Amino acid sequence: MPIWASVVPDLAEKVRPLAGTLIQDAIEAIQDAVPAYRQPMEGKFREVLVGSVQAAILQCFEFIANPSASREDWLAAFRYAGRVEFLEGRTMDALQTAVRVGARAVWRHVSFAGQELGIPVDTLLTVAEAIFAYVDDLCVVAVEGYTEAQAQASGSYERRRRQLLKLILSDPPPTHQALVDLASAADWQVPEEVAVVVLEYRADQHHLPVPSLGRDVLVDLESGDPCLVLPNPRAQLPALEAQLQGRRAAVGPTVALADAHRSQRLARQAMSLVNRGVLPEVQVTWCAKNLSTLLMFADESLVTHVAQPIRAAFADLTDKQRERVSSTLRTWLHTRGDINETAARLAVHPQTVRYRMNQIEELLGDRLNDPEQRFLMEITMHAWNDPDEASQN
Repeated sequence: MPIWASVVPDLAEKVRPLAGTLIQDAIEAIQDAVPAYRQPMEGKFREVLVGSVQAAILQCFEFIANPSASREDWLAAFRYAGRVEFLEGRTMDALQTAVRVGARAVWRHVSFAGQELGIPVDTLLTVAEAIFAYVDDLCVVAVEGYTEAQAQASGSYERRRRQLLKLILSDPPPTHQALVDLASAADWQVPEEVAVVVLEYRADQHHLPVPSLGRDVLVDLESGDPCLVLPNPRAQLPALEAQLQGRRAAVGPTVALADAHRSQRLARQAMSLVNRGVLPEVQVTWCAKNLSTLLMFADESLVTHVAQPIRAAFADLTDKQRERVSSTLRTWLHTRGDINETAARLAVHPQTVRYRMNQIEELLGDRLNDPEQRFLMEITMHAWNDPDEASQN
C-alpha cells in the first residue's frame, strides 16, 4: 500500500484505455513462454486465464487510483485460479511462471506508454516496484489456492482408498457394483485376487514410513488393526519384508477378491498365534506355510483335547524335568527325529538326547512311532505345560 500511494494517481487514468491491449498481450506472452498454457482458448481454461489476467490488471489500475482499495476480490480470484490450476493438472511452477511472464508483458506496455505520456522516470520506477511487489503477492495467493486444493484432493483421495479397503474387507462382501464404483473414485483397478497383510499394532505406527509397495496397494495404518491389501501378491510380496521397518506382519493367503475378509481373518489368527508363542516369532509369518497349525487352532477346545494325553504323561514330573523333556521333544519333532541336529540345537551331547528320548518313549509309549500322533504333538506343543493357559486361550 505505501508503494502504491507514492504513484501519481493520474497515471491510472492515462493508462487505463490500454487495458484491453495489456490483457491480450499478457495472455499471448504467457502462452508463448509456458508450454502448459499452449492450448485452445475455450471452456474453463479460457475463463480462468482471461479472468485472472483481467482481474490482476484492473486491480493494478485500482491500486494506482486508490491505494487503500479493497483486496478481497482479487484475493478470491487468484486463490480460485490456483485451485483450478491444480485441478486442471498444471504444476505450481507453471502457475508462478505464468504470473511473472504476464507481469513483465504488462510492465513493458506501461513503461512505453508512460514515456509516451511524459511520465517522469522516477514515477515509472515506482510503478515497476509496485507492480512486481504486487506480482509476488499474486503468486503467494495463487499458490495458497493451489496447495489448498492439493491438500483437499489428497485427503479426499486417501479417505476414498481407506473406505475402499474397509469395503473390500467387509463381511458379507459388498456387491460388485458398489466395489467398482468406489474403486473408480479411488483410482484403483479392481483385481481378481488379493492377499491381506496384517501388521502388528504399534503405538508409533503413525510415525513410521508407509510400506512402499506401489500406489495400487491399499493401506490402513491408522486403525487398531493395521493392514495392507495387495492386488498383485506375486509381484508385491517378495519386497514386503524390506519395507516393514521392523514391524512384524502376517500374510494371509491369496484369495478371490470377494474372499478378502477370509484372508484377513487367517492373517489375524496367525499374528495371534505368533504373539502366543505357538508359531515362531519371525518378522513375516506366511499363512500358506502354516496352514496345518491354523487349521488345528480354528477350534481351541480341540487343541486342548489333543494336548491332554501329553500333559497327563508329563504330570508327575517336576517343573524342571517337565521343561527339559518338553524342550527335547519339541526340538526332536522339529528336526524330524535327527538326534545329532537335536543335540546341536540344545547344545548337549547326542547321548544325552538319546537318554532323554528313551525317557520320553517310556512316558508316551507308541505315540512317537505314529506319524499322526507326532503331527498332533508338534502343533499342540504350546499347550503341554500349562493347562490353565491352554484353557484360557
